[in-house]
Amino acid sequence: MRWGDIDLEKATLSVVQTLQQLRNGEYIFREPKTKRSRRQIALSPSLAIALWEYRLKQEQARRFLGQPSAPTDLVFSHPDGRPLRPNTVSRALQEIAQSIGLNGIRLHDLRHAHATILLQQGVHPKIVQERLGHSSVATTLDIYSHVTPGLQEAAARRFDEGLENTLTEGQVAEVLEKNVGKVALRSYFGVKFEARRGVRVVYGAALEKRSPCLAERGFESHPLRQ
Repeated sequence: MRWGDIDLEKATLSVVQTLQQLRNGEYIFREPKTKRSRRQIALSPSLAIALWEYRLKQEQARRFLGQPSAPTDLVFSHPDGRPLRPNTVSRALQEIAQSIGLNGIRLHDLRHAHATILLQQGVHPKIVQERLGHSSVATTLDIYSHVTPGLQEAAARRFDEGLENTLTEGQVAEVLEKNVGKVALRSYFGVKFEARRGVRVVYGAALEKRSPCLAERGFESHPLRQ
């Protein structure tokens, strides 16, 4: 990754090439493996600030060595600009992880952790796929299938909150009165319907606050019976 691939003002990073070390020790730039691998990634504000501070320190080191900075400079390199060996960063990460009691952490595990956290935070899988450079969203979902059960539960809760914020007492009572959507209401509110002595009864603690509205329309509201 070169500094020319990063726009710190817009907080974006463009993946347009890879750096590989040949058997003879020479380093060459190559195209990414697939078309999807070429992508632009949004950087978090904290990461953009960290990179900005790192760049200033790197430029100071270059000036000390009498070397001007250029957009083609590698972001992570030796002080004189030479590329780092592939295992240098991996070994440094392992040493840091071990120092805080984490053993067996690989550099690639950070990629998995990044994707898992995003999915758990409710980020759309398509966005995660684009950040990782997967060929399709199906690949992302297959790899991180262990996260999707929690996503389903989170989606159900958010739908729950959405209904709570949009349905008024009048709308709920109207739905009940028209005898429409009882299956959905049973699932959402945890209610039970029954006819008793000519009075339609709605059971469910979630509807207790709507009792005045329901009572006006001929309903009674009681705690849900187990």
